[in-house]
Amino acid sequence: MKRLLIVDDEQIVREGLRAILLNNFPEIKIEEAKNGKMALEIAESFRPDLVLMDIKMPGMSGLETIETMSEANPNTKFIMITAYAEFDYAKSAIKLGVKDYLLKPSKANEVVQTVSKLFNQIDEEEKSQQESLLQQNVLKKALTIVETDVVTQLLFDHVHEIHLDELVGLLHTPMTSEKFVMSVVLPHDNGSLYADIKQRARKIGSAWVGTLYGRQIPIIVFRQQGQSFRNQAITLAREILSVAKTDDKTGWFIGIGNVCNSLEKIRLSYQESLIATKDSTLPVKYRFYSDIPMDNKRIDGFNSKKLENKFFDLIRNGQWQEIMKEVSELIEFFEKKGVSLIETQQRVLELLWIASRVLNEIGVEPDTPLYSFLIKDFRQLRTETNHLLNQMWQSCIEYQNQVEDDTIKQIKQYIVEHSHKEISLDGIAQIFELSPIYISKLFKEQLGVNYIAFLTECRLEKARKLMLNPEKSLKEITFEVGYQDPNYFSKVFRKMYGASPTEYRKSLLGVKA
Repeated sequence: MKRLLIVDDEQIVREGLRAILLNNFPEIKIEEAKNGKMALEIAESFRPDLVLMDIKMPGMSGLETIETMSEANPNTKFIMITAYAEFDYAKSAIKLGVKDYLLKPSKANEVVQTVSKLFNQIDEEEKSQQESLLQQNVLKKALTIVETDVVTQLLFDHVHEIHLDELVGLLHTPMTSEKFVMSVVLPHDNGSLYADIKQRARKIGSAWVGTLYGRQIPIIVFRQQGQSFRNQAITLAREILSVAKTDDKTGWFIGIGNVCNSLEKIRLSYQESLIATKDSTLPVKYRFYSDIPMDNKRIDGFNSKKLENKFFDLIRNGQWQEIMKEVSELIEFFEKKGVSLIETQQRVLELLWIASRVLNEIGVEPDTPLYSFLIKDFRQLRTETNHLLNQMWQSCIEYQNQVEDDTIKQIKQYIVEHSHKEISLDGIAQIFELSPIYISKLFKEQLGVNYIAFLTECRLEKARKLMLNPEKSLKEITFEVGYQDPNYFSKVFRKMYGASPTEYRKSLLGVKA
């Protein structure tokens, strides 16, 4: 229902306008005021969409009233009513945003035509605002999807050079040259905690929160100026831990990796953060990787952290023969160096723990690697370690066998059919009941492309077909194929095809530049 305010010091004029308007616009709501002061009082609560304002009134003039009323409600439209057609009045009214004018006396059809035109303009603006708000909400939701997918690409080595820079730019996160990763390990039954943790991370500083898989959430944190690394990390860790509603933090732990100076090196910080979570029994429920004791210095030729990072890659790539060889050689190395059996067993267990944690990333849930009885010598240690590794390998094989041979085809078909929607790696993973990291791994191994690259190809191929229809604008095509930002669509299109959408469309339609 439109709200209209008539402001005129002559009662007969107000009554005449009311009669004309109600006769032609029976659904509008009308209020009247005989002077500027009364008009301002009524407008404060009535909040009119349109005001018919007499310019020449005793006391506060119509122009003064319009100026004050516009400050309180900039969306209100004004039609000037005056018996004075002098240019100075019109010029002042235009400066104040008056949309049209009526001269006294006005014919009924002139009043209806002028008011109808303004009502149509108000309807168009409201429609545009609703569409803009809807697009903003859709874009906000899409950016959340983009954020988790960017984290997945960066941390799990599935970066596609065409898209990552654009995705990062789309997030508009205040980035700094230095960044680090925090791995948040949660208790079981943790699905309800994810949103709270994400909100806390946003509250404390600039960060990208990855998807929740299993019990873990990875967070890429950007260093803040004027605050030490340790202080920033501890503040964020404590804020995240405060999500637990009680003092009992059983099952909670946060590992904090070292600072790195590029996104290309962020995987190392992630691996460090994960290693820092291996002893979750500590009374303080967070630990810096740099605080892990370096007691291996006394073993000449052995670097535990370098080996741990290598182990991450071997497990992720499924190189089980190489894994077993590395562990066997490590045991032999320790034996020759005279390292005690107990210490050797502990160091091997730490590597097995890493293997177990990495398998959890892709959805495999192996038994906790533990030696079932007291190990008496190095030969027995080799045998039992191989047994534990074989159990993990078998768990991995069983998981892969559960995934039907045509799963990747089904996922591809799903993406083709839904590429125009808000689609994410995490969403696909939930639909197919697989780990997002495992799906990304499947794409890379079986198709040789990143899933985002495949999604982009589907969208842009559809865009190229739609460009053949000259009646569709590029903005319409942008939204129709699944993008929420025309600038982003244009940048990705240019990178893929070497020309802007406008240039490409001209070549398709045979239009000369």
